[in-house]
Amino acid sequence: MQATPLSAFEPGDRAIGRPPLPPGQVIDLPGRGTTYVHHVAGPTDAPTIILLHGWTVTSALNWFRTFEPLSERFHVVTLDHRGHGRGIRSEERFRLEEAADDVAALAELLDIDSALVAGYSMGGTVAQLLARRHPELVSGLVLSATWTRMPANRRDTRLLRMAGRAAAPTRLLSPERQLSLIERGFAMAATTPVAERPQWFIDEVAAAHVPTILEAAGELARFDSRPWLPTLEIPTGVLVTTRDTVVSPDLQHELVSHVPHAHIRHVATDHDGCVTMPDTFVPAFMELVDEVTRSARV
Repeated sequence: MQATPLSAFEPGDRAIGRPPLPPGQVIDLPGRGTTYVHHVAGPTDAPTIILLHGWTVTSALNWFRTFEPLSERFHVVTLDHRGHGRGIRSEERFRLEEAADDVAALAELLDIDSALVAGYSMGGTVAQLLARRHPELVSGLVLSATWTRMPANRRDTRLLRMAGRAAAPTRLLSPERQLSLIERGFAMAATTPVAERPQWFIDEVAAAHVPTILEAAGELARFDSRPWLPTLEIPTGVLVTTRDTVVSPDLQHELVSHVPHAHIRHVATDHDGCVTMPDTFVPAFMELVDEVTRSARV
């Protein structure tokens, strides 16, 4: 697969609110399935950064604000997680560990030996697992709006568990009913009113395989990296979204407490600030990426 130079970005479409994007490609991961990848070429000798997106969205929707600034310093790789967007479709139940292994399989296919890995929300849990399961691949971590665990007694954790239990029955529903369920999940993490969401946003979310998305919710409720996160001996940065109504700042600060010598940034955004408040989110994210990159080279 050839990386796309920044100059070859496809023009946006104002009618549906789609921004300029690097062309995406369907890639077969041998033995795993097909996924959807954006691969943006940076400077010739630049390091690679792999971007991992959050629950219910896609790599393009989560990260489109960062493609251009990152490509000035990095080769940029993204993929849609299994069940999300155009990601892998599988009869097997969704597992975060499998999502992490998908990323490793893509890196092997693209001859990426080492990369900085940035994960947002659910992507942060996948990034942590990737660093644990494939330590030779991950040179550093940048974790945004994410956590080490969801406490059992919280309402949001109970909702994620309920969604996970609904996955199997959902397979019996019509596509229209399935889509209405996933739109509710997306609404939980979106501050933009439904009527104001661009059609492109809606289309990206609607591309998901709904039962798999619900299985992912149950996995997120069970995730707990506290026993092993402190053992990951790689440079790590944590970006805390201080006005987050989905992943509360106290959970994000708990993650910080388990990462010795973490680089930390705070941004006054809600959970979708990576899209809705780019002037706040992107500069802080880029600073953190640079700090972790410098540490990784020491």
